Amino acid sequence: MPTADRATAAYLGLAIGDALGATVEFMLPREIAAKYGVHDTLRGGGWLHLKPGQVTDDTTMSLALGNSIIEQDKVDALAAAHAFDAWMRAKPVDIGNTVRRNLLHFRKTGNPEAPYSDNDAGNGAAMRVLPVALATFGQTAEAVRVACRAQAHITHHCVASDAACETLAFMVQDALRGKDKNHLLHKHAHPLAAQFPEFRFRAIKQSTNPSGYVAHTVQAVFQSFFDTDDFRDCLIDVVNRGGDADTTGAIAGMLAGALYGLEAIPGIWLKTLNAETRHACESQARHLIRLSGCVPQ
Repeated sequence: MPTADRATAAYLGLAIGDALGATVEFMLPREIAAKYGVHDTLRGGGWLHLKPGQVTDDTTMSLALGNSIIEQDKVDALAAAHAFDAWMRAKPVDIGNTVRRNLLHFRKTGNPEAPYSDNDAGNGAAMRVLPVALATFGQTAEAVRVACRAQAHITHHCVASDAACETLAFMVQDALRGKDKNHLLHKHAHPLAAQFPEFRFRAIKQSTNPSGYVAHTVQAVFQSFFDTDDFRDCLIDVVNRGGDADTTGAIAGMLAGALYGLEAIPGIWLKTLNAETRHACESQARHLIRLSGCVPQ
């Protein structure tokens, strides 16, 4: 499968997972079951009252970051911070508290790196790491880490957030190379949990109603990703856990898209995804992966 197709599937997977999960964000699994049975449709609604196929900050921040990378031909913290600030000024449909606070800090100081805080261990940087993973594909591991932190520290300057961002970026990149799920588990997921016990996901009860804490998000995503066998089942499993479902859906979607490819994405989900969003994701994915220099023009 061509790398560019996997990259496109990852970006579309992020947006579809976001749109699917947004409907049931902040709901409990029993509430989801009572209202929908199994939630498996891009139906919109939810607490944000979205249209079917409409996305939230997970996708729109990723696109803002991707645009800044394309304009600069690299991951640049200051350019990304300006892009995020412009995104916030445009009054997005949703914005996390940590993102808002640290973008206001950037607006006041001009410094694209927020002060370090262990309390900023939310999932807001991890949810938008995909453009970095694509743009740095084929670069050294250290270069990938530096780029991940450059974008993350604008809003989430925290070691737990860094660990999640870097692991997810490396997982996406190996999936783009055609590595299988077992490789992703043993090369990336297990080492993350070994180094940072808060990310353990095999030795804990199934993560339901995951919060915005990045470790809870990653636990839920990894449980769904590694315990299902296709794109559709992975996304349905993770969003029906409720909680911060737009973000768990987005992150699971980017991993599953990179692993399973375009043909695995249900046609009805692609058709329902907002057309402007779909076009932006497809265009950015191909541009960013070409920018890496490792994929033919």
